[in-house]
Amino acid sequence: MGSGVSVGEGTTARTGISPTAVRRPRKPLYTPEQRARRNATRWTLVQGILAPIQFLVFAVSLGLVLRFLFTGDGLHAAHVSIIVKTVLLFTIMVTGSIWEKVVFDVWLFAEPFFWEDVFSFLVIFFHCWYLYGLVTHVDDRFLMYVTLAAYGAYVINATQWILKLRAARLLEAEEQAKAAAAGAGATA
Repeated sequence: MGSGVSVGEGTTARTGISPTAVRRPRKPLYTPEQRARRNATRWTLVQGILAPIQFLVFAVSLGLVLRFLFTGDGLHAAHVSIIVKTVLLFTIMVTGSIWEKVVFDVWLFAEPFFWEDVFSFLVIFFHCWYLYGLVTHVDDRFLMYVTLAAYGAYVINATQWILKLRAARLLEAEEQAKAAAAGAGATA
């Protein structure tokens, strides 16, 4: 039998153990102290407000960039929207680093958000490339393609954040349910 081939109900040939039997418990995103700091800081609210605004600006800007690429119309509007999106990106990155400092005591690259922060720098790189090209008068169509790369990276990065925060919420709900069940069992 080859490695990983099923040999019985829920087991594998290589280990003979059910994959679910060796599943490691998920590490919480926050310690109880970090969760308390997250819930207490105003920077959590700031991030919660800026993120959907940035997404809305992104969606409008993407439409304007595509309009220019397909029709040649609306170059000025596309440039303005990209600049607004870039300002929002820089703002959310600065306020996000403040949030990480308050919650995790590091300015960036806190362990639970390391890869999200790394990818954020790729997004920033593309936006900076666009700005550099704008001030050095690089071809407008090329700048729009740089913007599409920036926006593609932004979508991946936003997805990273959404999935990470959703997983944290689910894990917190699971922990609360276990605590409630343990409390109910103790009173029975």
